[in-house]
Amino acid sequence: MDEIPREQLTGALRRGAVKKHVAAIHVSGKLTLLQRKLSNVLLLNAYDTLISRPRHQIDARTLCLMIGYNSNDMETLKQSLRGLAETVAEWDMLDERGQQEWGVSSLLSYAKLKGGICEYAYSPALAEKLHDPKVFALINLNIQRRFTSGHALALYENCYRFVRTGSTGWWPLDLFRRLMGVEGSAYYETFKHLNAKIIKPAVAEVNKTSNILVTPEIRKQGRAVTEIRFRIAENPQLAILDLDDGEGVRHGAVYARLRALGVSDRLARQWLTAHGEEQVLEKLDYVESRKNVKSKLGYLTAALEGNFGPTSEETEELAPNPRAERLRRILDAVKARTPTQRDADKRLFLAQLADEGLRVDFDKHGWMSPLNNARIAAFWAEMSPGLFSGLDEAPTS
Repeated sequence: MDEIPREQLTGALRRGAVKKHVAAIHVSGKLTLLQRKLSNVLLLNAYDTLISRPRHQIDARTLCLMIGYNSNDMETLKQSLRGLAETVAEWDMLDERGQQEWGVSSLLSYAKLKGGICEYAYSPALAEKLHDPKVFALINLNIQRRFTSGHALALYENCYRFVRTGSTGWWPLDLFRRLMGVEGSAYYETFKHLNAKIIKPAVAEVNKTSNILVTPEIRKQGRAVTEIRFRIAENPQLAILDLDDGEGVRHGAVYARLRALGVSDRLARQWLTAHGEEQVLEKLDYVESRKNVKSKLGYLTAALEGNFGPTSEETEELAPNPRAERLRRILDAVKARTPTQRDADKRLFLAQLADEGLRVDFDKHGWMSPLNNARIAAFWAEMSPGLFSGLDEAPTS
């Protein structure tokens, strides 16, 4: 299966969250979901050297994996990078002396792909704003990967930085349309259309997908809606996606081994909370015993998410794990599908799940859902006859 090379996940990339300045959130362009995710990952990758280096680099394959775009279609990546270079970020803020500062810059001053490497840069003025620790909002990359709508991700970004105050404050509708990237559209000038096509679907996805719950409220002048704000509360069902900085788990031996392997602090705590120390330790021992694994960090991720590990049949160090091989073949089959086909596949599979717990687990883990292991295998065996040819172990849930 695809793995993020460990050597690429150094420095800021291991954090799992990007501190994002309001100027990078308030953009005037109409960013797609892929472009929003791409912008966040590029910023995370560059953050430690935003001021000290004029250019930044990241492996293109790693970049695709981190935004959840498992494709070798470099043309789509090029198109997304082009969109960031053509998109304007604008800020209007007080400096440390209380003076008003307004500025405008393209999100990327340039980007290029060469030899499998993506190189890019920010303008000096924007880099300075992006690096200012006083005006950041944390964007959790584990959460952003779950979004399927650019409008929902935009709403999440603009609400999350107000989570401690409990409300965004009132936004004029013109500003809200701009934040959602639908300014200039005559259709969305009508609040009925804006509410039905943008607000309600975005709110529903934020509440289902992220670590916060948002509730819209409106103000009117006469019969016309003129302002909107969002009440914000933590989502207790998805609190694992945004753990507190509790010290307890950090003193454990398993946590220390995860950190030594290159797992970020946040992700290590998420895994230990979700899977328990015993299961994580079992997967760690299994992964560290494997030879010829290019990325142990990537392999550990797959082992935990795909719920595979050592079997009694493994008599040789390199003997294939049937469950792991089955998962690899499924993910390869998914990767070979077009984006439209992949969306249809997920909808078809979800339609077969009557149990809400199974649906939630599939929403969270996708085709690596541990609770749906046998059902997923059966689904893809029917979708792609012969996909599991040569595997002896029957899938079990």
